[in-house]
Amino acid sequence: MNTPLLAIFASSLFALSHSVLAAETPFAIAIHGGAGTIEKAKFTPEQEKAYRAKLTEAVEAGYKVLDQGGESLDAVTTAITVLEQSTYFNAGRGAVYTYDGSHELDASIMDGQNREAGAVAGVKHVESPISLARLVMDNSVHVMLSGQGAEEFAKEQGVELIENNLFDTEFRYKALLKAKQKLDKAKATSKEYQAAHKALPDSYKMGTVGAVALDKNGNLAAGTSTGGMTAKRYGRIGDAPVIGAGTFAENASCAVSATGHGEYFIRYNVASDICARVKYQNKTIEQAGDEVINKVLAPIGGTGGVIIVDTKGNISLPFNTSGMYRASKSNTQATYVGIFNDE
Repeated sequence: MNTPLLAIFASSLFALSHSVLAAETPFAIAIHGGAGTIEKAKFTPEQEKAYRAKLTEAVEAGYKVLDQGGESLDAVTTAITVLEQSTYFNAGRGAVYTYDGSHELDASIMDGQNREAGAVAGVKHVESPISLARLVMDNSVHVMLSGQGAEEFAKEQGVELIENNLFDTEFRYKALLKAKQKLDKAKATSKEYQAAHKALPDSYKMGTVGAVALDKNGNLAAGTSTGGMTAKRYGRIGDAPVIGAGTFAENASCAVSATGHGEYFIRYNVASDICARVKYQNKTIEQAGDEVINKVLAPIGGTGGVIIVDTKGNISLPFNTSGMYRASKSNTQATYVGIFNDE
């Protein structure tokens, strides 16, 4: 065999072996930055570009962890931390305001290999709730810690507590004022108040960030972080820190992170329901996600969406709103970034 032919043969053999290796060791990540009334007409070209750039940054950061052989848990934490540090999304620095003008943050993370999980709810002085949720999973005997207790645990773990006003943003504060103007016209104990709350725009009731990932070892993970609901009261907690509702992962089925009107996602156990349909009914993640988001939730007013990845590296991103900030990448799929429902 002459040299040129040998070179071609070697090149072909390398490409084939690389293709086989990729098929044998899938890895993937998907992220979201919240679903809701997200309409293209309300974006300037500059704003849209900025949102897409941040989503790209987050998914690429998580993918890099996977590509280098890192764990899905680390990829999820890395991607979500990028989103928590951005004021564009309702988590971390972009968290919405509670009724009394402060910020209460929630987060959870789950390991699909052993169903270990960690969650925090109602924390006010922790810069990265997803990182604290990871510490709860790794270094405590509990699954969920809340409020002051969660922050005491954070201090024991060496986490520096910050001032609550670190999460202040002008546009979130304006949203609070608009919400309170509508809510204060009704008494807190009246049916009119409930009606006023239900009449608030969907954007006031949802907004979360999350990530799901499959690593080269075949392990799944999911995580979710949020600032909750604009003008929430009484220490309200949504689905983001609730294992099975906003976050779920197990290697026998899939990994899910949810975003939407949390009360519905809690009541219908959305994240684990999707994985149960995959596990027990042999549904694909596309089928299971569509059924739960569009056939279970949508008819009863449950607005939102989920991101899903399975053990083969397949990705699904269903939602029933006008948009969902989302991105994904795998060893067989190039980087995808979407915002609106027609892309």
